[in-house]
Amino acid sequence: MKRILSILGTLALLATTACSSDDSTTIDEEKPTISVNFTGGFPQACESLKRGETYTFSAKVTDNDALAAYSINLHHNFDHHTHDDQGATCDLSPIKSPVNPMLIVENYTIEEGPKEHTFSIEVTIPEDIDVGDYHCGYSVTDQTGWQSRTSIDLKIIE
Repeated sequence: MKRILSILGTLALLATTACSSDDSTTIDEEKPTISVNFTGGFPQACESLKRGETYTFSAKVTDNDALAAYSINLHHNFDHHTHDDQGATCDLSPIKSPVNPMLIVENYTIEEGPKEHTFSIEVTIPEDIDVGDYHCGYSVTDQTGWQSRTSIDLKIIE
């Protein structure tokens, strides 16, 4: 009986030590951030952009550990949809159906995983696209897969 209790005790001790955690490993639980609220951040909420002109879209992204990628998504808002994090609400034109809306979706990698990165993307607004309400969506992903997004209302005019 003592032998069985000794074996059970040893097994219990092995099970306990086998399941112990390594406290030196930390898990990244913090999402990266995106901001256009700095000198050169573009576009700002409710900004009007002219067809045929070129603009430098720019945002600052940060993370507590390491950044991996960012993207830009320019799309129409003719149906007045919203996004989770939209700050300012702009005066919207009447709802309409798109005929030739602008759509830009581009993804970029951030090399070497810095904690902060400011990106600039040149965008020429085509002459033949529908004017009206648009969204500029930015997203950023860190090296562990956390992602943040922001969306900015803007107008494209003649």
